[in-house]
Amino acid sequence: MAVGNLQALRSPVGYARAAAAIFACVAFSLVVHSGWWAGREGGWCVFAWVFCFVATVLVLGVELTGAQARVPVSWRNGPITLAALASLMCLSASVIYPLYFLSGAGGEAYRYGVAATVFSCLATAAYGAEVSLTRARPGEVTGYMATTPGLLKVVETFAACVLFVFVDKAGYSHYGGLQWCLAVYCICFILSVAVVILSVGECTSWLPVPFDRFLGAYALLAVLLYASALVVWPIFCFDRRYGNSSRSQCSGHYRCRWDAQVAVAVLTGFNFLVYLADLVYSSRLIFIKA
Repeated sequence: MAVGNLQALRSPVGYARAAAAIFACVAFSLVVHSGWWAGREGGWCVFAWVFCFVATVLVLGVELTGAQARVPVSWRNGPITLAALASLMCLSASVIYPLYFLSGAGGEAYRYGVAATVFSCLATAAYGAEVSLTRARPGEVTGYMATTPGLLKVVETFAACVLFVFVDKAGYSHYGGLQWCLAVYCICFILSVAVVILSVGECTSWLPVPFDRFLGAYALLAVLLYASALVVWPIFCFDRRYGNSSRSQCSGHYRCRWDAQVAVAVLTGFNFLVYLADLVYSSRLIFIKA
């Protein structure tokens, strides 16, 4: 029989989780009440807030009932992975919602939208605080996802998801070079997700090679692949021989194909730097299993 653990809620981590759940709940409640969330962008924002709220409530429920041993995931890796993902999801909603909905809103819908954006930002900060409180400290025995390379894996996968959205809008079927870039994004995304799943599910022993060696080899491979995409994508998108060389060809549209191509180039550079940092940390990390 599970024994209650109120101390889990009274700790700094518990306060951060409770605050994050409340802020996310208020954010999606305000938007749903106003009805100002149509389209894919609005649907994503509401999904992000609802997912974060439900996931955090489940984590709090497990902590309060002391049922960590009965959950089929590593409790050293699961909650911090969810917190890192939730912080990125709320951050994206905090940017997307005002960008797509507040500019054309007015009256009550605008006020609700502003309030929802504020609470979304607060939820982002609360999840960031949880990650800061639960991440690994020097010399501490913990799970891989609580280390810097583990948290970087969450950033890499989320950035890749955003990349896929912009790649679809930018177009990639005209040239083999752009298809190569898409293959790079897919390969690295799949491998990063696999690392997260293996860590959260405590299945790293299934690998035919030591986990730390696999991480180092994968980080090096990802850096090389993203370095190639960092060069190839701009050539086939911005060179006059292959694609648009300036935004002047967008005919004054607020968002056009050229904007998506620039976004992909920027996100490729960002993820390259993240993978480079991952490689540096992975080469220095001494991972100790409890």
